Amino acid sequence: MLSTREAYGQALAEMGEKYDFYVLDADLSKATQTVLFAKKFPERFMNMGIAESNMMDFAAGISTCGIPVFASTFAAFAAGRAYDQIRNGIAYPNCNVKIGATHGGVLIGADGGSHQCIEDIALMRAIPNMTVLCPCDEAETYACVQAALEHEGPVYLRFGRLGSPKVYEEENLDFAIGKGQVVCEGTDVTLIAIGDMVSKCCEAQRALEAEGIHAAVLDMASIKPIDGELICEFAKKTGCIVTVEDHNVMGGMGSAVAEVLAKNCPVPMEFVGIQDQFGCSGTPEDLAEHYGLTAAAIVRAAKKIMEKKG
Repeated sequence: MLSTREAYGQALAEMGEKYDFYVLDADLSKATQTVLFAKKFPERFMNMGIAESNMMDFAAGISTCGIPVFASTFAAFAAGRAYDQIRNGIAYPNCNVKIGATHGGVLIGADGGSHQCIEDIALMRAIPNMTVLCPCDEAETYACVQAALEHEGPVYLRFGRLGSPKVYEEENLDFAIGKGQVVCEGTDVTLIAIGDMVSKCCEAQRALEAEGIHAAVLDMASIKPIDGELICEFAKKTGCIVTVEDHNVMGGMGSAVAEVLAKNCPVPMEFVGIQDQFGCSGTPEDLAEHYGLTAAAIVRAAKKIMEKKG
């Protein structure tokens, strides 16, 4: 069971054989798994040291020569420390840079609140020209990396640290930027998730099914642009929505879904995620319980919001 960060490293190494691109890293290549690309294509890899802001501007400069660039580091350092350079050096001139941000969310474990980035999606989706992707498993990570390579312009890719249960077989995945995936059909409530929370929603769906509640599960890996058409289709079908993410409930994927619903088809919503507080140190299992990022918490949220349906 690969983590999405491991799948990211493998995808870069494999795609380096058929695509021409550079990879930069800020002295974390073993953790981000870009070391796999570095070993295979050392002439196209550069370790920029612990200088994330410089790395982003360097990536922007290389991209102006007509070649895509992946700039990789932890989400806390990419979206946080290098925000100004991403905004003004990459997104403002619409440079062809792909930001590979690993270790997003609190479920990275004992690193603690300083490294558990819970606001990166909010920051990145608010930047014009920026595409934001967050895959849920190995197959979808490959698809997101390829889509990012083929997309002209800046892309923020968010990956987790822990092993991600398989959600898709490659032949069953039809990923495209701007499109969501229907993982499970349902008529009573819709669960919309990203990253590691997609598999948690599948667990919750099975638990709800055992109680006679038919929950739909949508994977919204393309957070920006988001699939408003699919969101509204299931909002009308089920009459209520639960969004689930390892991210602050303010400004993340849930907020993006709420914006779609408020404009087009308002229905009751519940937000499962980090309730506007910093992370803390602990095992991933303990942190999931502490912050309510479990299948049981999703089940409770689904039942709660179903009571508010008209």
